[in-house]
Amino acid sequence: MSSETDNLGPLASPLSDAANRFGGGSGKQRMSVEKIYQKKTQLEHILLRPDTYIGSVESVRQNMWVYDSTAKRMIEREITFVPGLYKIFDEVLVNAADNKQRDPGMSCIRITISKEDNLIEVWNNGKGIPVVEHKKEKLYVPTLIFGHLLTSSNFNDSEKKTTGGRNGYGAKLCNVYSRQFTVETSCKESGKRFQQTWTDNMGKAGEAKIMKNGAEDYTKVSFKPDLTKFGMTELDDDTIALFSRRAFDIAGTCSGVRVFLNGEKLPVTSFKDYYRLYLTEKEDKEVAIIKSGRWELAVCLSNDGFKQVSFVNSIATTKGGRHVDFVCDLLLKRLVDAIDGKCKADKKNLKGSIKPAFVKNHLWIFCNCLIENPSFDSQTKEFMTLQAKKFGSAPELDDKFFKKLLSEDCGIVRCVLEYADFKTNKALNQRTKASKKTFHEKLDHANNAGKGECVLILTEGDSAKSLAVAGASSLPDGRDRFGVFPLKGKLLNVREASKDQLMNNKEIKVIQDAVNLQYGKKYNTVEDLKSLRYRHIMIMTDQDQDGSHIKGLIINFIHFFWPELLRHDFLQEFITPIVKVTKRDQVKAFYSMPEFDEWRGQTPDWHKWHVKYYKGLGTSTAKEGREYFRDMRRHCVRFIRRDQTDEESILMAFGKNADMRKDWLLKFMDDRKRRADLGLPEAYLYEKTTREISYNDFVHKELVLFSNADNERSIPSLVDGLKPGQRKVMYTCFKRNLLKEIKVAQLAGSVSEISAYHHGEASLVGTIINLAQDFVGSNNLNLLMPNGQFGSRLQGGKDAAAARYIHTCLSPLARIIFNPNDEPMLEYNVDDNQRVEPVW
Repeated sequence: MSSETDNLGPLASPLSDAANRFGGGSGKQRMSVEKIYQKKTQLEHILLRPDTYIGSVESVRQNMWVYDSTAKRMIEREITFVPGLYKIFDEVLVNAADNKQRDPGMSCIRITISKEDNLIEVWNNGKGIPVVEHKKEKLYVPTLIFGHLLTSSNFNDSEKKTTGGRNGYGAKLCNVYSRQFTVETSCKESGKRFQQTWTDNMGKAGEAKIMKNGAEDYTKVSFKPDLTKFGMTELDDDTIALFSRRAFDIAGTCSGVRVFLNGEKLPVTSFKDYYRLYLTEKEDKEVAIIKSGRWELAVCLSNDGFKQVSFVNSIATTKGGRHVDFVCDLLLKRLVDAIDGKCKADKKNLKGSIKPAFVKNHLWIFCNCLIENPSFDSQTKEFMTLQAKKFGSAPELDDKFFKKLLSEDCGIVRCVLEYADFKTNKALNQRTKASKKTFHEKLDHANNAGKGECVLILTEGDSAKSLAVAGASSLPDGRDRFGVFPLKGKLLNVREASKDQLMNNKEIKVIQDAVNLQYGKKYNTVEDLKSLRYRHIMIMTDQDQDGSHIKGLIINFIHFFWPELLRHDFLQEFITPIVKVTKRDQVKAFYSMPEFDEWRGQTPDWHKWHVKYYKGLGTSTAKEGREYFRDMRRHCVRFIRRDQTDEESILMAFGKNADMRKDWLLKFMDDRKRRADLGLPEAYLYEKTTREISYNDFVHKELVLFSNADNERSIPSLVDGLKPGQRKVMYTCFKRNLLKEIKVAQLAGSVSEISAYHHGEASLVGTIINLAQDFVGSNNLNLLMPNGQFGSRLQGGKDAAAARYIHTCLSPLARIIFNPNDEPMLEYNVDDNQRVEPVW
């Protein structure tokens, strides 16, 4: 949801926006249709939106591996580079490496990088590109594949290829982002040599030169990148260092190919030579290595958490991918079993503490593999996404490999056990310290609380805590990063509370102590934030209106005492589906009732879908909890403060000015009626792309639903005199023709089944008891019979017996008041795919 739409308010629409642009809005310059709606060629689009094709064209600073010529090894250091420039160079380089797959006889790649001339050349002696005219396109093949977008030899997915190209952009993107781009190729088969130059970002194509040639095959690509497109004036040292490392990558991953960089042969001829560049002499002796088919693996101990250096078809997958996950799964099962066995043999009391994620943090994996028709998460190809079943091959890890991996020399088993002992002792020390601070027994602290970006999850009840713990535990660093505390009901509204109420409220004290929040302290600087044990609070409540109220009360609590934290994205929420619908293998999840109602209105056969309401977080299974947490991007939504209106909205919702809230609710009701009259769905907050929401949007689009529902639940209808919960009870009794008494507890179960009651069972039991009470001051007329102790005037009905002991049935007067002959004329609600109580 864009900020532009948010600012326009609930009535915003493309039509109103267009009217403003054409001059209908105040204070805006009139614009022509031609200026507003523009058509671009694909070449123009690539230059206009580089992020889509080559990644960012802004310089970034990040840690990268580069070759240190003095130390003669790879080092990891912070460098400044432009991802887009790196990408266009890599496209040309990977093209050269791909030629090894097409021509096994290829034996040499030469790379030249001239800083002074801003010139890069990549030459290989593999089979040349056919210098023939394409009969359909009437162009020479080199012209077609280097100078025309979306041309490639990789579009036939039925053909299994282990090359890096896939989408038909490749080296053409380099052409587009170059001031000058030249292709030269010699094709022994056709006996011709080809040369052509493009200039001005592929805007001008020079004449193709065709020469007779009897020399050997080769292909050379030379280009001068358009540095102005990347905010640069020259190829800087960091960029050249990164390009040089890619030359080493190719030398290590293309077996049998000699690689020259600026005329010097690189001292790498195999993957073993390559991974040794990353290791010290001591570490080199501790590596378990194996070559299995299309896979080359080297695994050693990491002292800095999990690390990986991986390649797919010579592409550097710096962010890993499913090929790395696949290798990890093969390794971890054997490693965990072996370590558990050693613990048992050594009688170490570490049962259950050696988890796969724990062992993974001690691994450094080097992986070079050939994958058939690989797919990636973006054109930059940093993360490989192809499913393992489609790899075309799998490594076979033999006993010799695992013997080395488990050996004392390798050191992985020893370090895992030492760290496990350390963590166990640390946890005991933390419990001791925590007991001195009287932390609540239900607070599960994150192992790393007080260090780094830890998150405290506040859940709605114990069952929600179980779901959060199950979900967090499925993440590699879940228990290190996430703490969990279950709230008991709704938090105190601190704006209306007395000092004694604040001092004696256990939940507020637990939250304050857990996060280390100090009353009166301003959290304005980074140093102030470092004093907190948790950098964020994540609110995990049911996706119903009461859950929204709990979120609001927590927001109100933080804003009242520490308003500056709202500016630091301190609060987050974890959203889960409120409704799921299934039809065969189709599953749709909805995160708000208006969103579900909109879908139902747009789906004529919605009644053929199975609808499941998630009445609370307890409805979700542990498996679903793990799925939620693994897709944190979808389920974690940040609260953000955009401007002063955010704080004003919080104050309006929880402050003492009731008149403002009345106006707020009246405006909401008017807008909802207007939308209903126009056939529009209710506005809802959570869309599939929602990653953050402002406090203002939360108050006006989500919290208002609770306030309105609270009124609807609390104010009886003028027509039948009933509240919604009471109406559901009476509808169930009439449906069952309840003339014989049953237990109140049984009737509560029937109401949930027949009338689709979605709230707590305790409140439903209270509603049934209230309908049957006949003492003075209760009902003018009890619609149900009080067969048992339903409470007395002495305690206002609060002394009623438990629901399992008392019975009820319809009062003889109930059917006289609610005449069954009226029922065919009534309009009924539909809920949970069934007709329920009448609409009033």
